[in-house]
Amino acid sequence: MQGFDYQTPTRLIFGKGVVEKLPEVMDGFGKKILLTYGGGSIKKIGLYDEVKNLLKDFEIFELPGIQPNPKYDPSVLEGVRICKEKDIDVILSVGGGSVLDCSKAIAAGAKYEGDPWDLITYKVRAKSALPIVDIITLAATGSEYDMGGVISRTETNDKIGYMDPHLFPAVSFLDPTYTFSVSKKQTAAGCADAMNHIMEQYFCEDSTILNDGFMEAALKSLMINAKKCLENPKDYTARAEMMLACTYGCNGIYSLGSSYTGWPCHGMEHALSAYYDITHGEGLAIITPRWMKHILSEKTVSRFVKYGINVFGIDANLDKFEIANKAIDATYKFFESIGIPMHLKDVGIDESRIDEMACHVAENEGLENAWAPLLQKDIAEIFRASL
Repeated sequence: MQGFDYQTPTRLIFGKGVVEKLPEVMDGFGKKILLTYGGGSIKKIGLYDEVKNLLKDFEIFELPGIQPNPKYDPSVLEGVRICKEKDIDVILSVGGGSVLDCSKAIAAGAKYEGDPWDLITYKVRAKSALPIVDIITLAATGSEYDMGGVISRTETNDKIGYMDPHLFPAVSFLDPTYTFSVSKKQTAAGCADAMNHIMEQYFCEDSTILNDGFMEAALKSLMINAKKCLENPKDYTARAEMMLACTYGCNGIYSLGSSYTGWPCHGMEHALSAYYDITHGEGLAIITPRWMKHILSEKTVSRFVKYGINVFGIDANLDKFEIANKAIDATYKFFESIGIPMHLKDVGIDESRIDEMACHVAENEGLENAWAPLLQKDIAEIFRASL
């Protein structure tokens, strides 16, 4: 078991109607708020009006239109500009993980006098950031309970995971009823994203019975409850359990004491969605079973055996490689069963830029140091197997 230094400063407020506490929470941070949100879904479900009414005694400036795979230009830069010009006290992110990821970069950039890209690329470390409060409307990324985010820079095809202890949200409001209107496509993609967050931590050299049990239960919970949510979008219990499993995803709690994994599927998928702007969870679902097949070996097989037996209930008396392959096939079939397209060609990606993307990943993601090391040729082979 590995040593660790761990702290989670985020306050979680979970349940039906918890947004009523918003005024008293926001009052602790100041009166000038930057309200960030995406394409308008919060207006369709009435949440925008509810927030504006609750915060009628505050001065609110707005940054709408934040996209999935949030963009450095214009969203981060515009948010930083508003924060500096209006002397913003606190950012209120209302929406999914992309809105919150963007808000985190804005929060750090607002306290930095140089180009915010310096912070995102770790040329400079943040010394402070504006406080962030969020209201989550999509169960997926876990950004509401972690210190990271992912930002895309279109002109360079970069999609960078940016982490800093200053970026933990101060308070996260989690009301599962706000996810009732999430489409089947985004519900499925959110499940795949959260499952992959767990699997990126599960497949490692050194883990514990405690961590494995936590992650195996979370994977089973996500698979069971995602199907319930797809069958009945207003199933509160299913939405609530799925939301909480997603919230724990990138916080580190699933893998305290486990060894380094490298998060290889995220490293590869970041290139796919940077180059083609595809849905992140779908890209992960497509890549993951092919990555599993590619790395299966005498070194890795024991983890796949444990995964297969404890997550999918595969017969422990079978040959170890048979168990492993059945587990990989079961992973693929689950993603397929919830409606995720399982080939890159299905999401608009062809052969033409595979070598370019593989080179980009190999140069920028450090996957040669992952649990199962990946060189450029390995990455290209996984991409081609995913076509």
